[in-house]
Amino acid sequence: MLEFINEILNKFKEKISTAQDNGELNAVRVEFLGKNGAVTELMKKLKDMPADKKPELGKHINQLKMNVENAIRERQSMLKAKEIREKLQKERIDISLPSSRGIGSLHPVTLVKNEIIDIFLGMGFSIEDGPEIETDYYCFQALNIPADHPAREMQDTFYVSDNIVLRTHTSPMQVRTMEKKKPPIRIICPGKVYRSDDDATHSPMFQQIEGLLVDKNVTLCDLKGVLELFAKSLFDSSTQVRFRPSYFPFTEPSVEIDVTCAMCHGKGCRLCKNTGWIEILGAGIVNPIVLETSGINSKEYKGFAFGCGIERIAMIKYGIPDMRMLFENDVRFLGQFAKL
Repeated sequence: MLEFINEILNKFKEKISTAQDNGELNAVRVEFLGKNGAVTELMKKLKDMPADKKPELGKHINQLKMNVENAIRERQSMLKAKEIREKLQKERIDISLPSSRGIGSLHPVTLVKNEIIDIFLGMGFSIEDGPEIETDYYCFQALNIPADHPAREMQDTFYVSDNIVLRTHTSPMQVRTMEKKKPPIRIICPGKVYRSDDDATHSPMFQQIEGLLVDKNVTLCDLKGVLELFAKSLFDSSTQVRFRPSYFPFTEPSVEIDVTCAMCHGKGCRLCKNTGWIEILGAGIVNPIVLETSGINSKEYKGFAFGCGIERIAMIKYGIPDMRMLFENDVRFLGQFAKL
């Protein structure tokens, strides 16, 4: 019987030494201490042993059971410690290693926006900001855009409700400024705007910057002088500006502004579709109706306004063929602007 006890102990030691996880360890426990385990069966057989041998055999069986239980607890603690060490090693961060991340840079749209703002601040303009969720009045009515104007249709404008929209331009800030300030007024209004367009040259969300100047004796020549200085400062000193007649309900007369292509300097290339010119913004003399609606005497004061999409300027300035590249956050593309 003692040899059988030693045989069970040796078999147990072999099994427990190979247990590599809690599942295998539990299988060993069941094999030796379970309801039908080897140690449990020994204890059941003890009652059939001769009375004079029961004390000695009982002592050895109890010792075997204690040795098995202690060994299982020790192995369980060892496996737990091993699991923690492996987890810590896996999650370990070597703070002595140099960081592999490069230094970040400004987005090309931010670079262009900052440059445009700096140019107009240098000409004495100030910055105004306002809500991106606007009322129908400030976004359309106050700008002389009647109810049947195409810009008010659902395919162009995101409507929150019948009277609330996501602003389609930053022009509402021009009206808000004219309502609270008396001329002379000289402001620019940068910010996000929203229109339901989405293709290679349009985005449902883009950034726009608009300008407004209201004072006495303002003419189209003043507008031309400001925009020529702006274009030459933004691109280069050889840039030429061309005015084309156009129509906007909030300006009269209205013009589209073209500049000589920044890539070919007017000779014709892929970027300008071989015309030598690229349209960059719309502008005009503020419609007297808009001035009067905002509480400014149109007989005493005149003004001009202009507006451009910042993404479009960035595409022209850096030769970017697809507007969607500005929103994809591809680090290979953005990294090209790190040194600008």
